[in-house]
Amino acid sequence: MAENTYSEVWDLDVFFEGGSGSPKFAQHLQETKQLVAEFKALVSNWEPKNVVREDAIDLKTIVDKFEVVTKKVRQAGAFVSCLQAQNTEDSKADVLRGDVTGLNAEFQIVLTELNQKLTTIHDDVWAGIVAQERLKELSFVLSEGRRSASERLSKGEETLINALSVDGYHGWSQMYDVIVGTMKVNVNEDGTTKALSVGQAANKFSNPDRSVRKNVFAAWETAWADKSTYLAKTLNHLAGFRLNVYKQRGWEEVIKEPLDINRMKKETLDAMWQVIADNKMPLVKFLERKAKLLGLGKLSWYDLDAPLGQADSKISYQEGAEFILEHFSKFGDEMTAFAKKAFKERWIEAEDRDGKSPGGFHTYFPEDSQSRIFMTYSGTPSNVSTLAHELGHGFHTYAMRDLHTLNRNYAMNVAETASTFAEMIVADAAVKNASSEEEQLALLEDKIQRSVALLMNIHSRFLFETRFYEERKEGTVSVERLNELMTEAQKEAYGGALEEYHPFFWASKLHFYITGVPFYNFPYTFGYLFSLGIYAKAIEEGKGYEEKYIALLKDTASMTVEDLALKHLNVDLTKPDFWQQAVQLCIDDVEEFLRLTEGK
Repeated sequence: MAENTYSEVWDLDVFFEGGSGSPKFAQHLQETKQLVAEFKALVSNWEPKNVVREDAIDLKTIVDKFEVVTKKVRQAGAFVSCLQAQNTEDSKADVLRGDVTGLNAEFQIVLTELNQKLTTIHDDVWAGIVAQERLKELSFVLSEGRRSASERLSKGEETLINALSVDGYHGWSQMYDVIVGTMKVNVNEDGTTKALSVGQAANKFSNPDRSVRKNVFAAWETAWADKSTYLAKTLNHLAGFRLNVYKQRGWEEVIKEPLDINRMKKETLDAMWQVIADNKMPLVKFLERKAKLLGLGKLSWYDLDAPLGQADSKISYQEGAEFILEHFSKFGDEMTAFAKKAFKERWIEAEDRDGKSPGGFHTYFPEDSQSRIFMTYSGTPSNVSTLAHELGHGFHTYAMRDLHTLNRNYAMNVAETASTFAEMIVADAAVKNASSEEEQLALLEDKIQRSVALLMNIHSRFLFETRFYEERKEGTVSVERLNELMTEAQKEAYGGALEEYHPFFWASKLHFYITGVPFYNFPYTFGYLFSLGIYAKAIEEGKGYEEKYIALLKDTASMTVEDLALKHLNVDLTKPDFWQQAVQLCIDDVEEFLRLTEGK
């Protein structure tokens, strides 16, 4: 292999040789189990004395132990994720996943107990503890855990909720997976009916033939309608459980928990959505122009992903890697060096082969300070964007590598910042470097589709979910009413631009049924626009901006998003100005698209 040729297969043996049968990994799990037990004993035996010096010393000992244990647990989780992704038939890896999940659950219970104990420390003593030199850098995260515990019920009550949620709350989420897993979408193709899985049917919405898309959509709606009674019951019970827990805790706002998780104020969320609502017209014009180019009076839901043209050329993995490195280098040296290291040292699994999981992800091995990136590369421009996106995630963890582990847990809304930023660098370069006007148009349209998804589709999800939860407070919401709420939300979010909508979207979208993260919608849009705002700054300041960018990434897990934006961008996220600037970048793309397609 030539020195400058990058492998498409990652190296996991550097961590634990032998894959799922690795003796070294078995030993790692045993050591981790022992460390979790020691950490549990340390926390259980600690009783705060409400004396600054003594409690600070004890807490520092606990925090030091936490750092060792969390690295072990995450190392194990990262390795098993990689094993399962690279070979879906690795049954040993599935068993290991159960072991790691159990360890992680045990670890989380100890952290809950620790946070509960922090609430017994008086406020004035606490202020003295986190002012101590050894704990000062962790004051935000430690105070956050203490505050969060103080807003919950007693340890016994919260433990009971967690225990009941296994077969209640999480059980209903798993029921959704079972229902959808057994579903078939009966599509008529060439005179014969084919029973497609939900995933196979969804892939056909990007088919260039409208009759295929329309036909699949009719079958799609029928399939979800057939299961809608079960799915409505599932959704109602999930929401009912969550609302009851909130009621017991005295939380009136449904949005409180997701806002806390994402470290942001409601004023910020309101400002973001208001700017999006005020700027729908350019996106509506884009959808109208797309309809015209497809020979339609108006687009329907099943036309949203229809291709306009295509980017002809296939890009080899080597060419894709070199393209990314070339354009990263125009932004900054550290980001380029990180990406080069990832390519050279086989941190990326990109081979197009059978038996791999779908999708892509980034994971981190904290004991080795190394990332691993998973995807399947087949040579499309979209693959190059995905690769850049995951490298962006990797760079985010790389930028934080010297921080204390407690200061590295960034929330979902800022998690997409570095990934979208890296993707934007490459997507912009791809449009500018297109070999023909048709290819340029296809790439630009693909880029704008991201804005449509994040500013329209995600908006409809947020509108639906907030309204559904308010109605659920009064009792069970029927299938018919769920369809009405969904259609109303889509009409509002898409500015009335579509002819046909997708009333059963509440049934078909997994995100409404995920229990791990409530309101799995707005953080996507926040992350997208936040990163666009940063990208605008980078364009303005040029290559010298990288140092400021890294400083921002380092702070993403140790302050609120409002403080983060004020410190590093000098902007107030609760006001519309920043959001307007970010949305303007999306509008600029639309205006370029409209110019290129004028008269077509």
